[in-house]
Amino acid sequence: MSIPEEEVGLLEDLVNDSVDHRGNLAVRSSTGGWRSASLIIGVEVAERFAYVGIACNMITYLTEQLGQSTANAAVNVNTWIGTASTLPIIGAFLADAYLGRYRTILGSSLIYILGLGLLTLSASLTLMGSSENRKPSFLMNVLFFCSLYFVAIAQGGHKPCVQAFGADQFDSDHPKERLARGSFFNWWFLFLSGGIAISILVMVYIQSNVNWAFGFGIPCLFMVMALAIFFLGRKTYRYPKRTHEKNNNGFVRIGRVFFGAIKNRKLMNLNKAMLLGEEGVEPCSNMDVEDAKGLVRLIPIWITSMVSMIPYAQYSTLFTKQGVTVDRRILPGLEIPPATLLSFVSISVLISVPIYEHVFLPIARKITKKPNGITMLQRIGTGMMLTCVNMVLAALVEAKRLRIAEEHGLIDKPNVTIPMSIWWFVPQYMLVGMIEVFGLVGAQEFFYDQVPTELRSIGLAFSLSALGLSNFLSGLLIIVVDWATERDGGHSWFNNNLNRAHIDYFYWLLAASTAIAFFVFVFISRSYVYRRVDQV
Repeated sequence: MSIPEEEVGLLEDLVNDSVDHRGNLAVRSSTGGWRSASLIIGVEVAERFAYVGIACNMITYLTEQLGQSTANAAVNVNTWIGTASTLPIIGAFLADAYLGRYRTILGSSLIYILGLGLLTLSASLTLMGSSENRKPSFLMNVLFFCSLYFVAIAQGGHKPCVQAFGADQFDSDHPKERLARGSFFNWWFLFLSGGIAISILVMVYIQSNVNWAFGFGIPCLFMVMALAIFFLGRKTYRYPKRTHEKNNNGFVRIGRVFFGAIKNRKLMNLNKAMLLGEEGVEPCSNMDVEDAKGLVRLIPIWITSMVSMIPYAQYSTLFTKQGVTVDRRILPGLEIPPATLLSFVSISVLISVPIYEHVFLPIARKITKKPNGITMLQRIGTGMMLTCVNMVLAALVEAKRLRIAEEHGLIDKPNVTIPMSIWWFVPQYMLVGMIEVFGLVGAQEFFYDQVPTELRSIGLAFSLSALGLSNFLSGLLIIVVDWATERDGGHSWFNNNLNRAHIDYFYWLLAASTAIAFFVFVFISRSYVYRRVDQV
């Protein structure tokens, strides 16, 4: 018996793996797609404006307002960013296993607003104290760092879920929507970069020329706006189907594989989880075992990505401190704060994404005959290679800065501007933007795509945690290098007088470690088997 054409059309218009806000199967024509994804992108743009508005100039606040040394401030910024980028693993677990992405985003947004509000209060109290020539008290420091880590906790729930929820608006089983989802990651990054560029230009100016209370208060207002936009779009979203059945829970399924393999004393052979165990205990299915193997195969990629991301931690810390020492006039009479240079990263992304989408990919598709042009791992590897090149460039520029300082007798005059234009630093910031388009976006798409559907928040958290742990490694590396170079009366590579420091040596060290990570990554990638054949 044939099905009427009208019913066939209705069935094709349903999205099998998603529901609408009422819990019914989502209708393709009235939910999801670019309309809903655009709203979610708008939410993330507002959130990035808020986060970057406090992160981009944090090292300046720590050194100038709280009186910390350059090394301590860099470690504190690295630790905070590392925490904010690692906690998404916990947030993603809560979202995928219990709360769902929508509820997790709502809850984390409220914590975000609380943290930013307390941060504004802390800056206001510090400002009042500084007017009386007093250093911030211990309690004011406690309030500041508590509010800062409230923001980090909020990031843990917000960051992996918003992007995964945006990608959920496209049906991976529908050919056109699947291609659109690939473009979503690129355009997501493009619009985020626009928000970041505006945030850097506006917030750094306010923090440098008005006061820090306004500089932290405005991001708080943007976060309130982000929450309002997200809530208003709730009726148009597609929500992933959630199940409470034990056998369909991704964490339970994959956890049983590892537990079964351990119980059979064959952890190195996950296939042993399919052996019959105790009476009444069902063995793991072949699909469960393959999903578990897929997660294990991600670990080497994750580790090499983490090592190659250590240089990324320097862009908002050491790069900024270097900029303080040089001539920051970009036009006669117009001097910019050093943190404003971070806007060139966003400008680079705004230029690179359209070129990648409309020039690079069409050419790559013609050459490789593949729908995506290049594989996701090739994209990540390109980002690693560019990172290595950028560290070499940064080392050469810093060596030039030190040479000019020595030629003009400014080695022991750290407060005197070195006659070197800040434009020398622009190319390395522009390269960072290209690294993000290839490396970071590629990693996000890869880890989202290569995990089971019900664990995709965890997949994105994997990507973010690599960035987070790289910040911890950067902080640890700075502590070790600072100790090793300062002992026996030597000058630390991170001397508070940057004219006596040797940050260029540190950059060479990072270039070498990134090169090693790149070659290991290439070796691993050659044998990697993609979860889906059409992604190869």
